[in-house]
Amino acid sequence: MSELKLYLDGVGLFGPGLSGWEQAKVVLAGRQPYVAAITALPAVEKLPPAERRRVGIPVKLAMAIGLEAARHAGADLASLATVFSSTEADCDNIHAILEALASSDRALSPTRFHNAVHNAPSGYWGIATGSMQPSTSLNAYDATFAAGLLEAAVQGISNGQACMLLAYDTAFPEPMHSLRPIPAAMGVALVLNPCRTAAARALLKLTLSDADATPMPQDELERLRQCIPVARSLPLLALLAQAGSGSVVLEYLGSLRLRVEVRSVD
Repeated sequence: MSELKLYLDGVGLFGPGLSGWEQAKVVLAGRQPYVAAITALPAVEKLPPAERRRVGIPVKLAMAIGLEAARHAGADLASLATVFSSTEADCDNIHAILEALASSDRALSPTRFHNAVHNAPSGYWGIATGSMQPSTSLNAYDATFAAGLLEAAVQGISNGQACMLLAYDTAFPEPMHSLRPIPAAMGVALVLNPCRTAAARALLKLTLSDADATPMPQDELERLRQCIPVARSLPLLALLAQAGSGSVVLEYLGSLRLRVEVRSVD
């Protein structure tokens, strides 16, 4: 794979102890200690009341990170292409559907079923923003963040327009939690642009690598990185939070890694 170059215009982040990018970047830059806490999400914006009542954590999380990243980038929501990348999608709905199928009464709510579809957050995003731009939904198990980042980069470069990555994970209830022990909900959004604009915060260069993945220096954040698939993004986010230049290596597929070089933009 040849080197992919894009500008980063905006970041959105919500997770355990990470309540938005402005708070999180102080922690990730090492200026404040990390304090573990339940993932707190803001009220769902933009969606009409009927849809707002029906949505679960994945949609709320995707809306929170996407709207925050778009605000930081000063981006027009309706003009952004999107890549939604999630490891397990709506775990609560999947759990409820499996419970129903294992019971004597197998009737399923249509709303519960359509919210369990992997690309449901993409649909709600379109309703909320009025966007008619291309949207892709994908999954690559523990490599979901890196796969989403590559997909968004390729789409942005190919189409010559900004593309937003929205990567997010949620947690299964038991008994599925024992098989897939993701401890908490977390989401990251990045607005990537093949063209430099006044909103550019950094230049990213992406290449494949076989080097070891970059760990987090703080023990608790390293545990998050290892336990939540989307938290594989933390080394990159930490570098961005420091507003400097450097490079990190992110886990991808098997022994293959994704190297991201970050160059600050004055």
